[in-house]
Amino acid sequence: MSEEQAEQLMQQMQMLETYFSDLSQREGTFLSVLREATAAIESIQSLGKKPESETFVPIGMGTYVPTKVSSANKIILNIGAGVAVEKDFPSAINYLEARIKEIEVALQDNAAKKQDAAARLEQGKAQINQLMQAAPRPNSG
Repeated sequence: MSEEQAEQLMQQMQMLETYFSDLSQREGTFLSVLREATAAIESIQSLGKKPESETFVPIGMGTYVPTKVSSANKIILNIGAGVAVEKDFPSAINYLEARIKEIEVALQDNAAKKQDAAARLEQGKAQINQLMQAAPRPNSG
């Protein structure tokens, strides 16, 4: 393998490492959204069981205002692109569960891509090791 091919291999390895890092970051984002959706479902279910409850509403910078929630079984749900809709509790839970399924599919796809990238990285490392072993060593004397 020529020096030019070795340099090309190193560049491919760097790109693969960046890609792998991006996939790992995306996985973290998916997991965070998944936890948030699950927590939202649990909150909606608990509101349905307790029509009136006390809670804290965040107003920014770690500051909260105590308030009473009097549930009329309606919730405002952000559905994206700055659009929010009013839904009853079961509809909101169904929407969130559908989103969770989409996130799980995206996580599986991401995991497959990550596994492929890891295998390609290992293959590239093996090629680099072969190059290092095959390279002529300068005589020391």
